[in-house]
Amino acid sequence: MKKHQKITLALATATCSLIGGLPNAQAEISPDYGDWDVNAALLFYSEADRVKAIEPVISAKKQIDTDETVSLKLVLDSLTGASANGAVSTNIAQTFTRPSGNGTYTTSANETPLDDTFHDTRVAVSASWEMPLSRMDKLVLGGNISNEYDYTSIGVSSLFSRDINERNTTLSAGLSFASDSISPEGGTPNPFSEMLPAGDAGYSATRVDTSESKTTIDVLFGITQVIDKNSLLQFNYSFSQADGYLTDPFKVISVVDATTGIPIDYVTGVAIVPGTTLSQVVYENRPDSRTKHSMFTQYKRNFSGDVFDISYRYMFDDWEINSHTVDFKYRLKTSETTFWQPHVRFYQQSEAEFYKPYYLSGSQPTAGSKTEFATADYRLGEMNTMTLGIEYGHVYEDHGWSFAAEYYLQTSTEPDNKVGELNNQELSPDVDAFMLRFNYDF
Repeated sequence: MKKHQKITLALATATCSLIGGLPNAQAEISPDYGDWDVNAALLFYSEADRVKAIEPVISAKKQIDTDETVSLKLVLDSLTGASANGAVSTNIAQTFTRPSGNGTYTTSANETPLDDTFHDTRVAVSASWEMPLSRMDKLVLGGNISNEYDYTSIGVSSLFSRDINERNTTLSAGLSFASDSISPEGGTPNPFSEMLPAGDAGYSATRVDTSESKTTIDVLFGITQVIDKNSLLQFNYSFSQADGYLTDPFKVISVVDATTGIPIDYVTGVAIVPGTTLSQVVYENRPDSRTKHSMFTQYKRNFSGDVFDISYRYMFDDWEINSHTVDFKYRLKTSETTFWQPHVRFYQQSEAEFYKPYYLSGSQPTAGSKTEFATADYRLGEMNTMTLGIEYGHVYEDHGWSFAAEYYLQTSTEPDNKVGELNNQELSPDVDAFMLRFNYDF
């Protein structure tokens, strides 16, 4: 098989990962038929003073014949640390109820409120079968299941591809379906109800169900064009429709005094003072559907062994979020077996139409309202992110390894028209993280 045809195949495989449920494409070591090509990877992720994650991954691919392969993948995620609960910071220490309703935690003055009990373990298994339908047609079928403490997801996917134009052009069409079940500890919060301790007389009214569900359908259309023996271009369009419970049951929104900007005491109904009880926060609520459109283009070129790789993605949805992503890699071959690969990624996102950093006292929707939507989750706010990384690797005839280190920085836009004490607070602080990854192919 010619080199540019191998690149086309690799990008077609990468297309599968865009619709979920199938292993990500990677540089392959050609196996003997009947043998397994195994890749082991370990990822370490750490946000400053926040979430930490360790993720071992094992994937295996078996080539049955020239055009038919079976792939398996196992992922284990262990997450610990603290996660922003959505409440605002203030010049007075604040106390919050834990998501289960049992126990409390306190955030120091002038600090972003973080729930420090964040802990979860996820196990995910996926499999795919790539088979030829004819000399020019190929089908990939996949399935995946993942489970964590309060979340289960099951999905299936398929990707059909056809080579035309003397196999210099590949047309692709993919479809995936996922069904998720969410069972937050303590039950599903009632939208816009106050977060109360389990012992409070009104606690039962703040929870409505023990579990929720959602479904997601993704559709993808793509074309990959070999430009010459050293370069190719890919374009994808994807459509995603999610329906069901899309709210984060652990995120809340602060209620603050309209003049001072200081959070309200949930018992007295006035601004908190040092040593008083819990800050008043209400549970968020998001729409029960989300439609996303995404356009993706990627260009790759081989320069005598070096590989230039740049891509751009534009996404927009009916939550009024739109984003731009530019991703650049350059694989520099330093010898017959070694390479360096710098990585730069820029991401820009607008805020959701219902993004609400806080409520002025008395302006919050009535508890249980399903027609009002609001979230203070910074992940749905306006932001810019940058990722800088470097990877070093060795590739041999029958095995290879690589090590990568990356730095991630997220900067968010401060809300307009802050009131009182909130003008002295950084409500959307920067978030940075370090990532380390080790891969071994054998």
